[in-house]
Amino acid sequence: MRILVINPNTTEAVTERVAAHVRRIAGAAATIVLATGRFGARYIASRSAAAIAGHAALDAFAEHGAGCDAVYLACFGDPGLLALREIAPVPVVGMAEAACREAASAGRFAIVTGGTAWRPMLSEFVALLGLSDRLAGLRTTNATGGEIHRDPDAALADLIAACRACADEDGADTVILGGAGLAGLAERIQPAVPVPVLCSVEAGTRAVLAAAARPGPTPPDRPAIDSAGLSPALAQLLAGA
Repeated sequence: MRILVINPNTTEAVTERVAAHVRRIAGAAATIVLATGRFGARYIASRSAAAIAGHAALDAFAEHGAGCDAVYLACFGDPGLLALREIAPVPVVGMAEAACREAASAGRFAIVTGGTAWRPMLSEFVALLGLSDRLAGLRTTNATGGEIHRDPDAALADLIAACRACADEDGADTVILGGAGLAGLAERIQPAVPVPVLCSVEAGTRAVLAAAARPGPTPPDRPAIDSAGLSPALAQLLAGA
């Protein structure tokens, strides 16, 4: 199978970090195609950056999606997820949705991520999934995901404290460590937390591998879009050509 992994921010190092985890889990079962946002924020930590990232994700799919059996939107918060599902004839899995649904299947869950602006954004996201009754807590660190990616050791104590508070004070049965830039930190944090710590990157990988192995969805029925100023590949895709 062939899986397109889209990182809709513009930091190649984040794409490579995610890819290493995806490849480790997928092994020989899948060929991984990587796409990093062609424009937008270096790391997504606000509503405006997320809005731009949704466009970047569509742009990346238009350029690299041909021949893929599934798409992994590898960004916690899933910018552009529903729009990707509208234009893609193959399954599209969002990192945040996959992690939340896996965690919710085991009981009440909490989310820990980097960047204070994510708190209301993720609360709204969980509500849209219909999982608010399963959300025990949502905690963020002052350091953004991009800052944590650049210096994970400096953020480790704050992340551990947040995860422990989710378990001890919020009553979470599982804590999601959310964010592409936080890939690999769950296993370092787990020994200090009394409940399972779920890596969002790995949860999304499991979900996209499962989705790619199933029959694809019926191509969506959508109107053609006459556009201006988009990349040639995206304009052609939206026009239905």
